Order: sequence, then C-alpha cells, then structure tokens
Amino acid sequence: MRYQGPVYRPPSEAGSLLIQATLGCPHNKCRFCSMYKNKRFKIRLLRDIFEDLDRALEFYGSNIHTLFLPDGNTIVVKTSSLIKIIERARRNFPELERITVYGSARFLLLKKIEELKALREAGLSRVHMGLESGDDEVLKEMEKGATAAECAEAGRKVKEAGIELSVYYLLGLGGLARLEEHARKSAEVINAIGPDFIRIRTLSPLEGTPLYSDYLSGHFTLPSPHEAMRELKYLVEGLEGPFMLLSDHINNYLNLTGKLPDDKKDFLAEIEAARECDDSWFVRRLMVL
Repeated sequence: MRYQGPVYRPPSEAGSLLIQATLGCPHNKCRFCSMYKNKRFKIRLLRDIFEDLDRALEFYGSNIHTLFLPDGNTIVVKTSSLIKIIERARRNFPELERITVYGSARFLLLKKIEELKALREAGLSRVHMGLESGDDEVLKEMEKGATAAECAEAGRKVKEAGIELSVYYLLGLGGLARLEEHARKSAEVINAIGPDFIRIRTLSPLEGTPLYSDYLSGHFTLPSPHEAMRELKYLVEGLEGPFMLLSDHINNYLNLTGKLPDDKKDFLAEIEAARECDDSWFVRRLMVL
C-alpha cells in the first residue's frame, strides 16, 4: 500500500485495513483541526486505489474483516466510483464485515438519498461524521461549513439510507463562553439525528491552528477539567437515545461507555464523582492513559 502523508483513522478502526481513497480534506478550514494542513485535497485515481487493494490482498491474504477508506471526507468521491472501490474490496476480501468512511455534513448533503442507499447496498457499512457541535454560534466560529440544521439533515439521511452513523462531539469547543449552549444544543441535534454511536472527544488546542492562536491570545478560554465535567453533565442530561455513548479516545477525562437512556443515571453519577475530585486527579488519569 502506498500512503501519502500522515494517515488518520478513528480509534474504532484500529484493526481495519486502511486504503487511501482521498488525500487531505476538501473543506480543510476547521479552525481547531491540524490533520490535513500539509496536504492539497485530491481524489486518488481508481487504478491506484485498485492497485493498493490488490497489494493488500497479496500481503495480508483475503482474511480482512474491516476496511476504512481515508483521508478526510471520502464520502465526497463520486458515488459510482465509490461503489467500484467497495465492490473491488469485497471481491478481494469476501469476509469483509464493515467498510467505513469519514463524511461531514457539508459533503453528505451533496449525496441524494438514492446514492446513499446504493452505497449501502454495495457494502458501505458506517459513516463517521464530525458534528463537533450543534450550536450554530460555535459552528460558525469554528468554520465547520454547515449549520446545526444541516448537520441534523445530513445525519438523518445517512440513517434513512440504512447506514450506521458515528457522530463526534468535541468537549470544550464552545470555550468557557458558550459551554452550556454548546452542550445543550448539541444534545438537541444528536437526538434529532438518532445516530448509532455518539463519540466524545476532548478539545486540546493544537499548535499551528487558528484556534491555538486564539487560545494563546486569550480570545478563546479552554474549560478546565472541572468545567469540562460540567459541560459533559449538560450534554448527557440532554441526550435521549437510544444509541451508544462512547469515550473511546485517550484524551478524555472519563471513560463513559454504555447505552442511552439505560445508563444515563450511571453516567451522571460518574460525572458528579469526577467533579468532586481535585485537579491532580485529572492530571494523574491522563498520565496513566
């Protein structure tokens, strides 16, 4: 396989075969993201993708069960081409159980529902969608490229097509100024979508991003760990389900894993217990992780 530049995938795709279908991200304007700043967006040629799938078959054999197609927003690839990629993958690896891509709201909305259904029938199993926030003020400030209503519409389209949906929430993205609005409005959008998974990520301003500059200048105030727990409480209080809530990333202060609404009381109890801990508890936890 021929990888160009850093290759990113969700933690849940740790065991997946990675075949780049795109390079970089077609939006690449999110003020908090540093993932694709060193790449110019490009959709790879089908023949190159096919060659990599064939190389993977030669190297690993046909016993591949999950496949993830980086880079950012691979859902933007022309539907007919994406179907051909999926079909080639399934032909090479007949035991495939899951094929997944990244897809943000802006680019999911470019697909007709018939296209998404065709992708599902071809074998696309799951889309990872970075909601990050359901607060229009935060989405605008962070230049996500979609409104809360558009995010809800995009997520519902994926679900209507019969494709699994993982939605990501970025704890702290509203800063201290919009901590509560960010959490409560995000819960409303997530409930409107009804995803299969909501995955928590905790914001850490990354050097080189516009948000990092705002953080250093004092324009953006990052919530402390205790303030982040208050935000998480607002989010969980507002979430209805049924869907899985997962904190499957090393940067999270708490490992909340379970199903909503069944485990809501337990989640809130864990959050309240964490709020009673002193700052050193959060530091020690992250050091252990």
